[in-house]
Amino acid sequence: MQQLSGLATQRGASVTNIVLIIMLLGIATKLTVAIVPAQIGDYQLTKVLSAQLKEANNNKETAKQFVERVNKQLSINADYDTKAEEVFTFTDKKTGQLAIHKEYVITNNFFSNVDIVNRFEGNIEMATVE
Repeated sequence: MQQLSGLATQRGASVTNIVLIIMLLGIATKLTVAIVPAQIGDYQLTKVLSAQLKEANNNKETAKQFVERVNKQLSINADYDTKAEEVFTFTDKKTGQLAIHKEYVITNNFFSNVDIVNRFEGNIEMATVE
């Protein structure tokens, strides 16, 4: 009978492999927890801005009225940290043809002194909303 030695007799994963897999799963979970809420928040903010822009343009509101409308909607949605003036700038201020450029940053702590920075940017125009 021939005796096998070394790697030929090993079956399954070693302790080192198991520890590495657990560490990788932990890091992936932590990344997901830090990134996904920011992505969902951006999606919701874009929906709010699009809906408010469409309504403001349909009602022929001014840029100032649009900003007030967005701030009111953000407070209704319990998004007290976000102010309209900090999130977007106007690319077109003509009454009834308002268009905005959304640009803002969300920073989440990953661990210790390492942060994850989510930067969101995009244009919302009347043609996009309709």
